[in-house]
Amino acid sequence: MATVPEFPVSVARPAIVKLGSLTLRSRYTVAPLAGYTNLAFRLAVRSLGPLGLATTDLVNARALLVRSPKTMDLIRTRPEDQPLCVQIYGSNPAEMADAARFLQDYGVAAIDINMGCPVNKVTKGGGGSAMMCDTTGTTLAVVRSVVEAVRLPVTVKMRLGWDSQHLTAPSFAREFEKIGIAGLTIHGRTREQGFSGQVNREGIRRVVEAVQRIPVLGNGDVRTLADAAAMLRETGCAGIAIGRGALLNPWIFAQLDRWERTGDPGPPVSYAERLAFMGRHFRQLLELDGERFACISFRKVANWYCKVLKPGREIQQQLVMIESLAHFERLEAEIAQIIAERGVDALPEADLPLRVPSGPQEYW
Repeated sequence: MATVPEFPVSVARPAIVKLGSLTLRSRYTVAPLAGYTNLAFRLAVRSLGPLGLATTDLVNARALLVRSPKTMDLIRTRPEDQPLCVQIYGSNPAEMADAARFLQDYGVAAIDINMGCPVNKVTKGGGGSAMMCDTTGTTLAVVRSVVEAVRLPVTVKMRLGWDSQHLTAPSFAREFEKIGIAGLTIHGRTREQGFSGQVNREGIRRVVEAVQRIPVLGNGDVRTLADAAAMLRETGCAGIAIGRGALLNPWIFAQLDRWERTGDPGPPVSYAERLAFMGRHFRQLLELDGERFACISFRKVANWYCKVLKPGREIQQQLVMIESLAHFERLEAEIAQIIAERGVDALPEADLPLRVPSGPQEYW
């Protein structure tokens, strides 16, 4: 691991972050990533250390109400997958309220309202980041309907605004606090940026300063301890929600928690440990979904593992087309041999280049 930065002295430790009645074990949470933060990944990450909270992929409220099989799969959980937050989206207050009631009966710990997704299939119906453009009161009506429908903590995840000329997050944050939301997560980009450019920590700070009591979690470009230190120090946020950084380094939550408590994040993760985690993730998919669907699901994340393990192009091409458990175990053994022959076992910090969507239109 690179030189360990000092934990920001201006940030109280140990931190206690409360979302209404829910006290988080840690201020570091898994942010929702469509197609990635499924049950298998959440369980695999939870096995490495404490999480404050994990949030599902975004869920269409209307699809939830008709019990769409794909949607029900998104909210699938287990007792060890707690505390769990389900993120819902939609622009109809009644549907959002009904979806929230269903989730309360389902047994989740919290409900998050998506106001950050930039993709067309979400925004064209008035959901996601399109809610940040509302001037008719619909956005406030949606949030109020969910808050009033359930006893659970209700949070909102949003961007800074639609574009650089319309940074509406601070004003919405103030109104949401009055309505009664329990917390906010702010991704430090606009919808116009998609996932490009640098996260705007000053923009996140403005949201932190706009509210009086509720915790604000910063989100965006946190892949290393130094990134986390900068987020906490420069924004004053109560905690951090980590998405893509967790795909590269699922140990980051345990490292951050230990770093905050002791000043030492622990020993560097080894290539062998990373390979073992990949195997645990695949076998978790296998247990949950069977061989065929486990292979299909794993193909999506295979490139993330290859970015870190660096097994070579031939193995990477096979992993992204994995066909069976036997195929996986053969490649797993080959990677183990490559690691053994490499000699150097300590992984670098996960500040690797990431492929991200090329703009707000691409599916993420």
